[in-house]
Amino acid sequence: MNKFCHLNTYSKLILLIASTTLFFIFIYITLYLYTVQEERHFYDTTYQQYEKEVKSLFRLNSKTATATIIDVTYWDELVQFTKSKDEQWFQQNIVKEFDAYEADYIGIYGLDSQLINKTGTKKLKNGIEISPEILKAVRRSRLKRFYLSVPEGIVEVFSATIHPASDPKKNKTKPEGYFIIARLLDQVFFNSLGRISSSEVVPVNSNYILEKEDKWIVVVLDLKDWKNQTTSKLLFKRPFTLNYKNTKEILFVVLLVSLLSILIYVFCTKKWVYDPLKLVKSILETTNQSAISALKKVPGEFGYIGNLFEENNIQRKQLEKAKRKAEESDNLKSSFLANLSHEIRTPMNAIMGFSDLLGDDSLSENEKKQYLKIIKDSGSNLVSIIEDLIEMSKIDANQIVPNYAAVDLEACMKELYSSLKVTIPPSKEIAFYLKTSSKPLEQKVLTDETKLKQILINLITNAIKFTESGSINFGYSVHKKKGFLEFTVEDTGNGISKDYLKVIFDRFRQIEATISPELTGLGLGLSITKAYVEMLGGKIAVKSAIGKGSIFSFTIPLVIDENVALVTSLKTPALVQGTDDEVILVAEDDNVNYLLLKKLIQHKKHTVLRATNGQEAVAMCNEHKDISLVFMDLKMPVLNGYEAFEQIRMNRPDLPIIAHTAYSSVEDREKIMQFGFTSYISKPLQKEKVFEILDSVFADFTQSSRN
Repeated sequence: MNKFCHLNTYSKLILLIASTTLFFIFIYITLYLYTVQEERHFYDTTYQQYEKEVKSLFRLNSKTATATIIDVTYWDELVQFTKSKDEQWFQQNIVKEFDAYEADYIGIYGLDSQLINKTGTKKLKNGIEISPEILKAVRRSRLKRFYLSVPEGIVEVFSATIHPASDPKKNKTKPEGYFIIARLLDQVFFNSLGRISSSEVVPVNSNYILEKEDKWIVVVLDLKDWKNQTTSKLLFKRPFTLNYKNTKEILFVVLLVSLLSILIYVFCTKKWVYDPLKLVKSILETTNQSAISALKKVPGEFGYIGNLFEENNIQRKQLEKAKRKAEESDNLKSSFLANLSHEIRTPMNAIMGFSDLLGDDSLSENEKKQYLKIIKDSGSNLVSIIEDLIEMSKIDANQIVPNYAAVDLEACMKELYSSLKVTIPPSKEIAFYLKTSSKPLEQKVLTDETKLKQILINLITNAIKFTESGSINFGYSVHKKKGFLEFTVEDTGNGISKDYLKVIFDRFRQIEATISPELTGLGLGLSITKAYVEMLGGKIAVKSAIGKGSIFSFTIPLVIDENVALVTSLKTPALVQGTDDEVILVAEDDNVNYLLLKKLIQHKKHTVLRATNGQEAVAMCNEHKDISLVFMDLKMPVLNGYEAFEQIRMNRPDLPIIAHTAYSSVEDREKIMQFGFTSYISKPLQKEKVFEILDSVFADFTQSSRN
C-alpha cells in the first residue's frame, strides 16, 4: 500500500487501467462459458415446449370431428338406415348436411363390411378404401382415429360403430354398422395449421430421420394407420433466431472496454469535478430541474447533493400544492356551509311556512292535505340531510366497521329490485329491471349485506333521480379467477360531463344545480358510497357521457362462505291476542315525543301509560301486569333504555318491547336487534310504521277463531 501511495499519477492510472482491463476480460470469459451452457439449455427447453404445443394443437384440431362422430353414431334413425338402406333418408340427413361435418368423405358400412352408401367432395375423387380388417378393428375399439395414404395425399379417418340412442356409451348393444368420416390433409390444411402454430408444416414419408438444425426448431409428428404403424409424418419447423455464438463480438467488446479504460483518465477530472460543479452553480442560480436530475446521476458526494437539491425542490412544490389544496378546501367548506344553510333552510321554510298556513280556517280539505304532504316531504328531506352528515362524520372517525356475514347474493339482488321498483315515481317512464348474471352464485358469500345494499340503493336512487325516461338496470358478474364480484348500475339519464367525472366522488361536489334547480343535495351521497365500497375492500368507477346516461360499477372481494348453515328455531316473544283496548307503556322523557306517540296509539283505541325514565318503566311493568307492550326510548335519565330492558326481561321475558330512538344508523339498529328488542323504530316517528308494529304485535286472532 505504501509503494502504491508513492507512485506518480501516471503509474496509478496505468495500474488502474490494467486492473480494469483484466477484470473485464475475466467477466467476459465467464459470460462466454455461461452463454454456451444457456444456449444448450434454452434450445432443449424451447424444443420441449414446441413439441407439446404441436401435439396439443393437432389433438385439438381433431376434437370437433371426434365429437361429431360420437354424437352421430348413437342415432336410432341411422340404425334404421343400416337396415333399410333408404336412399332418400341418406340424401336428406347425410348428403344435405354434409358441410356441417367438415369432412371430405362420409361412408356408412353394414356389419357385413359392405359399403351401404357414401358421399364426398371433389378432393377425394375415388373416395377411400376401408377394408374388412379395418372395420373389425373399429368393432373392437368402438371408436378409432387413424391415417391412410391415398393418391391425393394423407387422409385422417374417424370411424365408429353404430348403436341405438339408448346406448350412448356403446356397451349395452351390439354394433348395427359402421360410420366413417374422413378428411384430406392437403396443402390448405397444412397452411392453416402453419398459421395457427406460426410454423412451416410439411408432410414427409415415414422413413424421414430428424436432424437438428441450428436456425430451426423441428418437431416430427407421427401419423399412424389402423395397425398403429407410422404411415406418414408431419414436419413442423419454426425459426430459432436466438444466437448465442457471438464470440467475436464479445472479444470486440472486451477490446473496446480496454481502449475506453485508457481514455478514463482524460475525462476523470472533467466528469468527476468540473461538470458536477457546473451543475451545482446552475441549480443555485436557476433551480434547473434538468440540472438536478443530471447531478443525481453523478456517483459519490455530488449525487447525494443532487438528491438533497431534489428533496428540497419536492418539499417546496408540496408546500405550494398543500397551500392550493388548503385554499380549495377552504372554498369547498365555505361552499358547503352556504349549501348546508340553504339545504336546511329550504325544507324548514316549507315546514314553518305551511304550518302557519294551516292555521287559516278558510282552507279547504284538499289544500290542508296538500300542505301536510309538503310538510311531511320537507321533514323527510331534512332527516336525510342530517343522516348523511352523521354518516360522513362516523366514517371520518372510523366508527363504522364492516359486519361480515354469509349473504345469499341472488336473494339479496331480487329483494333490492322488489323494494326499489315501487319507489319510481309514476310520472317517470322508466323501464327498471334486474340483469341476470350469466353465472349466478349458488353459494353464499361473506360480506356486509347492509352496506352492500346501501351502496346499491344510493347508486340506483341517484339513477332514478337523474333519469326522466328510458331504462335503469343493475346486476352483478362473477370473476372467480380474479377473485372479485363486479356490480353495475346503468341508466339512460342526463349523464355526467368529463369535468365532473374527475370529482364526482369528492365531498360537497354537486352537479344537480347545472341540470335542474329541483335536484338538490349536499353532495355527500357518492362520497359515502365510495367510502363503503373501500371499506368492503373494493373499488368504484363511473363511465358517462352527457345525454347518454351513466354506468357506475364497483367491485368487492369474492369470499365464498364455506360454513354449512344450521337451521335453528329462533325464540321470539309471543304475540299477544289483540283487543281494541290494550294497555301500552310509553317510556319517554320528552313531552312532545310522548304526546305524538300517545296520539298515534290512541288512534288504534289502546290505553297509554307513561314512564319518564327507565327506573319508572321497570316499576310500572312489575306493577301493571296488564301492560301488553312497551315502547322504550333508549336515552333516558336514571336508567337508560338498555338497562331498563334487561331488568324488565328478568320478570317478564315474553313482554314485547319496541325500541324507539333517534339513533338511526345501520350499526345502531343491528346493536338494538342483537340486544334482544322485539322491534325497532327510529325518530322522527311515522304513523304507518307505528301502526305496522302495533298490527304485528297485536295479532288479530278473530278471523282464525271464526274459521
